[in-house]
Amino acid sequence: MQSMSASGSADRRSLYDTSKRSALACNRCRGRKTKCKGIPPLQCPACEEAGVDCVYTETERRIPVPESILLDLQARARAADQYIKAGQSNNPSPQTVNDPPLKEDDDWWYKGMDTLLLSRSGEHHYVGTASSTYLAQKLNPTPDNNLAWDVHPMYKDPSSLQRPSAPILPQLPPYEFARRLYSAQYIYIGTIFSFLQPDAFEKRLQQVYAHPPNLGNREECLSYCQILLILAYGQMYSVNQWSGNDGPPGFTYFKHALWLLPDIHQEGSILFVEVLSLIAPYMQNLNRKDAAFLYIGLALRMAISLGLHQEVDDPMMDIVEREHRRRVWWSVYSMDRIISVKSGNPISIHDEDIDVSWPSPIPGVDQNLSPPRVLAHYTQLSRILGRIGEGIYRKKHKTGTNLLTSVQSIMSDLSEWLGNVPQELRIDFSALDRPLSREGVSTFLHYYQCINMTTRPMLLYVCQKRLEALTSGFAPLNWREGLSPNVITIIETAIRAARASTMVMSAAASQNLFATYGFMDGEHAFSASLTLVMVNVAFPYNEKDAIAMETALSVLRGMAAKGNEYIEARLSLLMNLRTSIGPVSSSRSRNMTATVPLTQFQDPGVGLSYNPTTSPVNIPLHPQDSFLQFDGSFQPLQDVSFNFDVEEDPKFWEELSGNLDIDMNMDTGWIENALRKESYHPGHFGTTQ
Repeated sequence: MQSMSASGSADRRSLYDTSKRSALACNRCRGRKTKCKGIPPLQCPACEEAGVDCVYTETERRIPVPESILLDLQARARAADQYIKAGQSNNPSPQTVNDPPLKEDDDWWYKGMDTLLLSRSGEHHYVGTASSTYLAQKLNPTPDNNLAWDVHPMYKDPSSLQRPSAPILPQLPPYEFARRLYSAQYIYIGTIFSFLQPDAFEKRLQQVYAHPPNLGNREECLSYCQILLILAYGQMYSVNQWSGNDGPPGFTYFKHALWLLPDIHQEGSILFVEVLSLIAPYMQNLNRKDAAFLYIGLALRMAISLGLHQEVDDPMMDIVEREHRRRVWWSVYSMDRIISVKSGNPISIHDEDIDVSWPSPIPGVDQNLSPPRVLAHYTQLSRILGRIGEGIYRKKHKTGTNLLTSVQSIMSDLSEWLGNVPQELRIDFSALDRPLSREGVSTFLHYYQCINMTTRPMLLYVCQKRLEALTSGFAPLNWREGLSPNVITIIETAIRAARASTMVMSAAASQNLFATYGFMDGEHAFSASLTLVMVNVAFPYNEKDAIAMETALSVLRGMAAKGNEYIEARLSLLMNLRTSIGPVSSSRSRNMTATVPLTQFQDPGVGLSYNPTTSPVNIPLHPQDSFLQFDGSFQPLQDVSFNFDVEEDPKFWEELSGNLDIDMNMDTGWIENALRKESYHPGHFGTTQ
């Protein structure tokens, strides 16, 4: 048994999710037959309010752990209490005259470690400054909105992925249904990552259905694992609504695949690389970001050990095998760049160490807009994404001039990429009601995300300064006032990219081409929504931006309503952010709901619908009914190359580079410190500009 001291309990309130029942009720709540909101071993709110000890007697029976782990958790809890007591009495942190006093309910686990999140187990997890989640927390760093949820997996039983003592094989679906699941995942990831081509799938599927794998044969186990992973992705991408308690769609197939995975110390193979690469993004979808980073790192290093990053000079190797090696390499490379950079971790290999040709169609086999061409263009964006992580978010001792040069160079590369995209892959923004290709949707959402991440530090910095001006009552009516042409160009590009991304997402959703699950779609939706929320809370009211924000949020609402708990938590973060610090930029913005069309709709694709009694604003999701009606001449970003004057406004860039304390995660972390000021909270803003 374990009881929790009431000391410091207020500091832990932000760990509780009051909307959900605890997996294990404490003795007092169980005896009273009331809902327990506690998280073992922390004290539940009911016991805390009553001033009694909170005891969980079944923790070890339901979740067996070694005694050493239990003792370690107890030591961590005692250390936390001592830390709080010391901070409240003998060792108060030094404060300046202008700093607000520390309050007892400050989220102490962020002090000096704002990129570390405290998980339920008591472990701190790294969340880098490039992360969108980190950015959102910077905007609204209140104790009630801590990011501990960001390290929670999307399954309830912590033993789900533990390998059983006896091998277990799952029940496979009917053969033809398995082929349909392959087709479902192929639409979303098969054309942009080459981990299992259709002809190889048919052969391996026949083998799997012919007989169970020989558990002593590594290749048979890997083939079986790969088929199970494909079935998991197929179910994930073909199910738009899920209410299962055992994880997201496909989780059953996934965990069985993980159980059969051979030991990593065994000899590597291309098939092993493909399997590891499929495990990584599904781990990301489970919100196991650390595990995703580890698995994709294993895949990339195994690929390097096999020499896939180098061209093979063997004249005996035919073009099919040579091209297979190229496609697997660039698929692993692209996935590693995405998972590493978006989680704020270092990339695993530098481009200077790679000497292999881009994937290309095999004559007589691949058609015009073939998967290898899509893979090549998509991966070129991933390469630029790696440059964004290294050049903007990671370089220490960066000067303002160097930062400006990096932004200019990256945007020039993005402009060059756009100029080389084949017409078949482009999106016609004047006809978004026509059928879209999913590979085009994936590619251009990736493109706009690269723009978003390049411009995000500048946008955050300008929003921060404007919020400060709003607080003092001296914010100009025009947000561009006082900013150099360089900065204005970057901010406007960021806004246009977020709008364009929202248009693509809403059009894809209306055609049932936007996944309820799948971390990349969720990441794109959250990132665009975050940008638009920042703009709407800091800048003067703009009707197009307001409707674009609501449209982006509606995509997130649809995913949350269909059972994506992770997106639901992220949406809640954005809604709390919008409520707590905005909209404050003009008196008209407070009446925004009256200016937005209140049209009830039901999207046939993913069921994105609004109920007037529960939704503050009802925004039509279909593109021609959305903000296109306010700007029918909208054109996509055709040229994002910036010819900056490096001598222009050096003070801004030096200040910006000095404030980019972002040597870590690119997701959402570094907004918290940038806007961690009491003066940004409600009640400190002027009513007008």
